Amino acid sequence: MHARAVAATTTALLGTAAFLLPPFDARAGVTGIPPTVLAHRGASAYAPENTLAAVDKAAQLGIKWVENDVQRTKDGELIVLHDDNLKRTTDVEEVFPGRAPWKVKDFTAAEIARLDAGSWFGPAYAGARVPTLEQYMSRVERHHQKLLLEIKNPGLYPGIERQTLKVLSNEGWLDRSHRARLIVQSFSADSVRTVHQLKPAVKTGFLGTPNVGDLPAYAEFTDQINPSYGSISAGYVAAVHAFTGPHGKALEVFTWTVDSAADARRVAGYGVDGIITNKPDVVREAVRGR
Repeated sequence: MHARAVAATTTALLGTAAFLLPPFDARAGVTGIPPTVLAHRGASAYAPENTLAAVDKAAQLGIKWVENDVQRTKDGELIVLHDDNLKRTTDVEEVFPGRAPWKVKDFTAAEIARLDAGSWFGPAYAGARVPTLEQYMSRVERHHQKLLLEIKNPGLYPGIERQTLKVLSNEGWLDRSHRARLIVQSFSADSVRTVHQLKPAVKTGFLGTPNVGDLPAYAEFTDQINPSYGSISAGYVAAVHAFTGPHGKALEVFTWTVDSAADARRVAGYGVDGIITNKPDVVREAVRGR
């Protein structure tokens, strides 16, 4: 029976799976492969988030996957920044004191390029810049890394899905060899669906914890369900795995943001496929050999 046709059965599974599943990840037990470790905003516990330095640090730690966030400037440039304003992680208040609330969409790419995006983290990173998406992709490519790209606040930036895919294409990331190294995700189901419709070959992820009864609809356009680690259980992960995504494979679960060894071991025991973390070295050590 096709997985999408068993929503009722899967809902029942959610209530019983915690008792039925073994104490360790059944998949890892079969394959010997621990969950994928992904560096959240780069190795952001050790370098300023979403900067090239954070990508470099992840590479130095031997981490193959990095996660980033994409916003759009006033003049239409895609940049890598988590917040929809510049205040928390740059010196924008000093450089442009009269332009509160310092929203990304109100500044040009040239203006943002003037900002210091590293001093807030530590003096060793003074002068780090907010990278454009092209600059970020180039650095990821240099390190032969893989990318989990989050489209942030798509409601603020109409058409950002098509634009992001165009940049990825221009940078060579939509060819067959790169597609295995790329996942595009968002908290917006509409945004994820749009990415899937525009480029069906691209792997996608939905950020959140949908009800099990809603999973058949998500399985039409997303390959992953990526929830916060505090919102999941072994039963929920098993329920997600019961559905088949648009590329004919079981839905995956990448959970976030896990920074302690104990939490990493716990979610690995749930059977998650990936763990997104600010401390990828800590998490990798905790789940190694599972």
